[in-house]
Amino acid sequence: MNQVLVVDDEAAMRAALEANFRRQGWKVTTAAGTSEALERFRLAPCPLVVTDMRMPDGDGLRVMQGVRALAPQTAVIFLTAFANVPEAVNAMREGACDYLIKPISFEQLKESAARVLGSGLGKTPPPNNGDFIGTSEVTQRLLNRARQVARTDADILMEAESGTGKELLARLVHRSSPRSQRPFVAVNCAGFPDTLLESELFGHMRGAFTGAMTSKAGKFELAHTGTLLLDEIGELPLSLQPKLLRVLQEREIDRLGDTRPLPIDVRVIATTNRPLGAMVAEGKFRADLFFRLNVIPLSLPPLRERSEDIPDLVNHFVRKYAAASRSNVVRFSPELVERLQAYEWPGNVRELENFVRRALALSPGPVAGLELLPEASFQIGDPSSEGIEPGLTLRELERTLLEKTLGATGGNRTRAAGMLGVSLRTVRNKIREFGLPPRRVA
Repeated sequence: MNQVLVVDDEAAMRAALEANFRRQGWKVTTAAGTSEALERFRLAPCPLVVTDMRMPDGDGLRVMQGVRALAPQTAVIFLTAFANVPEAVNAMREGACDYLIKPISFEQLKESAARVLGSGLGKTPPPNNGDFIGTSEVTQRLLNRARQVARTDADILMEAESGTGKELLARLVHRSSPRSQRPFVAVNCAGFPDTLLESELFGHMRGAFTGAMTSKAGKFELAHTGTLLLDEIGELPLSLQPKLLRVLQEREIDRLGDTRPLPIDVRVIATTNRPLGAMVAEGKFRADLFFRLNVIPLSLPPLRERSEDIPDLVNHFVRKYAAASRSNVVRFSPELVERLQAYEWPGNVRELENFVRRALALSPGPVAGLELLPEASFQIGDPSSEGIEPGLTLRELERTLLEKTLGATGGNRTRAAGMLGVSLRTVRNKIREFGLPPRRVA
């Protein structure tokens, strides 16, 4: 059962949070102030603390410092009614997992809790590799190189197919680096409209643009002294690329609406599922930014090139999801694992993870067997039977896979993006790039 300590001096807010968490099946302890919170935590440690920032007998930072002294892996989420940029930055630098501005919806808080607990905080410390599973020779070479480059302070570019585990590897680099006790902040460059991405990355001052009612710290500022992951860097608009280049060169940011540059100390890890070299040749990515990012390249192999890791990955996902899915599956049969190792896995580890989750839900007994394969959304067999012939270019293969996935989803782009392990924006861009006929948009 999930456990949480809720700390807030407002009785109504405390009661509302307690009721919402309990409805979700959480075990909840509450406290009305800093001293009471630390006493409650000493008596009953828990993996998550949700605390108000400002209270009569102290602040949320004191709560976090106290609980972390007792349990370093405890995840802490701050709630505050005051949008204060320096306070937010200081909280993140001190190790806060999230910083939310009241009023908030419980859905927003629930998503934050799931995210910070899923990152490894609030749990038993993970093994050195975290969730990057694999004992194959190719995987061990990759992990050794990642730990080696982690000791440097150089920026890193990871190019790999979607679903291979780029963020997991980035987190491993961070944990293995001298910055491991400082913030790790991730931002998806495809997850924001072009007009909002600049503010998300670099922050803005109050009144910088219409609707900017308060100042906001950007991701670079929140990641100060730590690591910033720029996911899907190939989706960064051309108009923002010169500003990012300047930040990487000068190590200072210009917040929107501010007249003074702000020095930052950040190690940048950029990831992409698109070959940036080819994008440079096509004029879709700046060459100078590419060379500046590509100080240390890391290439993640697709799952088809490390099929020896599939048994370990299957066991990991069975342990991870069996309880939540109320499944009695304890293992996959050797025959099923062998068939899984023969499959090409175009969606890589993410596709395998989804298959395991389906198998847990559908298996009638404790051992998942070959009978589950017809229920899957793919068929394991000769790739040529799916229209993929030797000599097909990667571009043609990409188009074929996109067409087949869109066909399988009835043209639903959101579902197609989920199946392919890419953003909805990437699917839309590829449809335009390949000139595919219009389909039902979703």
